[in-house]
Amino acid sequence: MHTIIRNKETSRDEFIFYSKRLMRLLIEHALSFLPFQTCTVQTPQGQDYEGRTYSGKQITGVSILRAGETMEPALRAVCKDVRIGTILIQTNCNTGEPELHYLRLPKDISEDHVILMDCTVSTGAAAMMAVRVLLDHDVPEDKIFLLSLLMAEMGVHSVAYAFPRVKIITTAVDKKVNDLFRIIPGIGNFGDRYFGTDAPPDWSDDEDALST
Repeated sequence: MHTIIRNKETSRDEFIFYSKRLMRLLIEHALSFLPFQTCTVQTPQGQDYEGRTYSGKQITGVSILRAGETMEPALRAVCKDVRIGTILIQTNCNTGEPELHYLRLPKDISEDHVILMDCTVSTGAAAMMAVRVLLDHDVPEDKIFLLSLLMAEMGVHSVAYAFPRVKIITTAVDKKVNDLFRIIPGIGNFGDRYFGTDAPPDWSDDEDALST
């Protein structure tokens, strides 16, 4: 699937189809890291079955706009009645620093396990700001799951160093980031390939979130 979506010749329809497959696999895998407790239910045959059930209060998804919102349908497909929040972060052209421009989070999010979604993470700047926003809303660090289809080693190390208790889950890690902060070999600008829009000439992978 990575071979297909990384190929620059892949059509937009194929890119969307296989990206959605990867998103579903990624989210299913991430859910296995949630806390569970044993429970006993009775089968239709009147027999006891010892299984497991989610031991938290609720699961909330938070997408980093714009690319992160493409992962919302996959999360909704596997988590019934999941709540969704959104964060928009943009880069200040003068300072080069990420700035928070829009925030919508469900009430009482501090009691939930939060799945933070962004499709690509290059330097980790947007992801780290999003994590700080969640921490500012009293979400415990160990209840935050950062999900991304593709991350650069730089982004993984940056997030892990700053927030060692955040769980980082991805389908692939690329080793390099070039001078324009693009992941190498990378996947291209995910948002533009998914939505069929044109990328600006100076985009970086983090710009999926930072330049919307």
